[in-house]
Amino acid sequence: MNATQAANGGVDFTATQTIADFAETLDFDDPKSGLKFPLTIKSPELSVNATGKGMRTKPFLDLLAFAVANEDEAKLKANQAQLKSLLLAALPLWERIDGSYGLKDVSVESPVGHFGAAELGTSFGSDGIAQNGAINYTIKAAGLTIPPNLVPAWGTALLPTDINLNFGGANIDLDSMAKKAIETFDLNNNPPLPADFGDQIKADFMTKTPKFIIGHSTVKNRDMEIAMEGEMTFSGMKPEANVTIDIAGYDRIVESLQAAAKSEPE
Repeated sequence: MNATQAANGGVDFTATQTIADFAETLDFDDPKSGLKFPLTIKSPELSVNATGKGMRTKPFLDLLAFAVANEDEAKLKANQAQLKSLLLAALPLWERIDGSYGLKDVSVESPVGHFGAAELGTSFGSDGIAQNGAINYTIKAAGLTIPPNLVPAWGTALLPTDINLNFGGANIDLDSMAKKAIETFDLNNNPPLPADFGDQIKADFMTKTPKFIIGHSTVKNRDMEIAMEGEMTFSGMKPEANVTIDIAGYDRIVESLQAAAKSEPE
């Protein structure tokens, strides 16, 4: 792990970890149904990576020190003005955090057979508490395999071997919400926030037109590829989607189903 002073205050860091010969055994046991489903997951390499920009480490430590010094409820209530000041100083918590983990040559042994993947991984990224923040997720898999005879022969041709999904959110205003909550709460009241506070910040949040975004994503195998991308907004609390879906190899899908209908009419 490496860390340096950030240009705008706080700390920038990078962290990398690699685990060789990863192995894990999971036992799913449902007493009601009597179903037992053990899984053994193995991979010669598990990698974990993380990066952060502008982590507000000093304000975090100040908050921790305040918590230790104000364990008594009466003292905490008396010093809540200081608490609010410390909370505001900690914003936006960080500028950006990104992390990922990945497995290579994954093997999953189960009662129904062997599953595998040449690569399997996911990543996550998030801005700090900002007025126009973004969140991103990615799920990737390559070289997927399933046990033989688990699905009919014609169905195998329809199963994906590679998956790349990208989605997240944009126009996310958590800054206004956080500052309003800090300004409004009063530890002398029970509850500390007014009953209608949730409705207020929800309405404020939606006025910034947050978006759910589908980045360019694909699901494919040797014969076909499905690609999609688009976004969804929530004007007036009603979702409105604009998504483009492209299918390559559609004719091969139809041919596979037609051939199956002839050989396996049931």
